[in-house]
Amino acid sequence: MNQQGILYGGDEIGALVFDPGHQSLRLGFAQEDSPKSEIPSVVAVSPGSPNGITEPEVKPDNNITSNKYYIDTTFLNVPRSNCEIKTYMKDGMIDDWDLFEKVLDYAYKKVIMSESELHPVLFSEASWNTRQNREKLTELMFEKYNVPAFFLVKNAVLAAFANGRATALVVDSGAKHTSVVPVHEGYVLTQAVVKSPLGGDYLSMQCRQHLETQGIDLTMGYAISGKDVVKERDPPRYTKRTLPENLTTSWQNYMLRQQLQDYQAAVVQVLESPFDERVASQIPAVHYEFPTGYHQDFGSERFKLAESLFDHTMLGAGQLASTCVSNCDADIRLALYGSVVVTGGNSLLPGFAERLNRDLSHRAPSNTRIKMIVANGTVERRFGAWIGGSILASIGTFQQMWISQQEYEEGGKTQVERKCP
Repeated sequence: MNQQGILYGGDEIGALVFDPGHQSLRLGFAQEDSPKSEIPSVVAVSPGSPNGITEPEVKPDNNITSNKYYIDTTFLNVPRSNCEIKTYMKDGMIDDWDLFEKVLDYAYKKVIMSESELHPVLFSEASWNTRQNREKLTELMFEKYNVPAFFLVKNAVLAAFANGRATALVVDSGAKHTSVVPVHEGYVLTQAVVKSPLGGDYLSMQCRQHLETQGIDLTMGYAISGKDVVKERDPPRYTKRTLPENLTTSWQNYMLRQQLQDYQAAVVQVLESPFDERVASQIPAVHYEFPTGYHQDFGSERFKLAESLFDHTMLGAGQLASTCVSNCDADIRLALYGSVVVTGGNSLLPGFAERLNRDLSHRAPSNTRIKMIVANGTVERRFGAWIGGSILASIGTFQQMWISQQEYEEGGKTQVERKCP
């Protein structure tokens, strides 16, 4: 059977790596050092008629409803009437399978531009993914996409691999939550996983409240046709663009969240020790301009915003990490403290890793040596799990671990529980 030849004979045909998250789906070819594409984890859905549909949208199923689906940044960011933003993710897991399939169809057609039958596929999953979900994804990939081989790995294990570790304490702070997952010899210790709902979206909400109480106009770029240059802290002067009627709240909130994420990335910073107005006010302020043309310096408040990720008694990142370690067997705690891998979009906030290090040191037993492993590059930190998948899928010894089409035909979707720990 030639299929085995394609699969295991070295690197004739590249395996694909998919890493779904609340912010985006990262995808690309194994052996590459960064994903080929990052597709937002939301789809804009508008009620439309089956006729006259242009390319970017996924064509509706004529016999069911006639919704139009807009996928990927270019098409999502266009203001359209009655377009609702929907996500297929819930609690770190794929939840709306119909929407997810639309995104996969788009990914194969527009990003990979190749037949799904040709590429083995490695997917990352949350450490708390359910058996039912794992089986459903396995079934989808073999039945609908006819992939030659498939594998599912916990994203914390992949983030550890990306940093050259088989045992690590993986602190992943993403859009929806911050989770701490202990990985021992390549396996997740599920009973010790802890997570909190304090992530990037929570931080965006804090930023929004802060800016609105300051009375800063958060009108978005898409609503502005022109603006004047104004002095610092002067009210903005801009002309509004005529927009389509009935822009949905979900779409406007989605666009606002992107604006807030930009503000977060440019302004927000973590203090290395708990927030202290005196210390914070001595650090240079950061200048930021909003789409309206309004601009000002942001001083100590930019540190106060990030504090919410750390100062919470139960859910602060340092507290989560020490709780996680104490849930593990005593004999591996030192190894975990000696290998703390920091990953996820929020970890890009300046000072994040240093603060985590300080908070952990205060909570760990006195003679513990803590080693933080923080990738230098933005790409490595944002796409840790994807990069780990890219490395894993291209290692020679991994090749016999795939679930092959043949094994799937013989054992069905339950193979995933047997072969993918």
